[in-house]
Amino acid sequence: MSEKSRVCIGKHEGHLCVLASQSQFEMIKQVTKEPTHICFNCGRVADKEENLCNPMPLE
Repeated sequence: MSEKSRVCIGKHEGHLCVLASQSQFEMIKQVTKEPTHICFNCGRVADKEENLCNPMPLE
C-alpha cells in the first residue's frame, strides 16, 4: 500500500496546523465551533475549508 502525499491547498496561513504550532488555542476554538470539513492530511476538523490544508466535507 502506498502512502498518499500530504497536500496543502491555498495559503498555509490560518490553517489549524499552523495555529496549533503557534499555540493559538483561542483562535482554534473560534474556527472549530461548528465543523463542516475535515483535513484529509491530519484529521482535524474546522468550520470552513480555508482553515485546513487538504479539506473535504464531513458529509
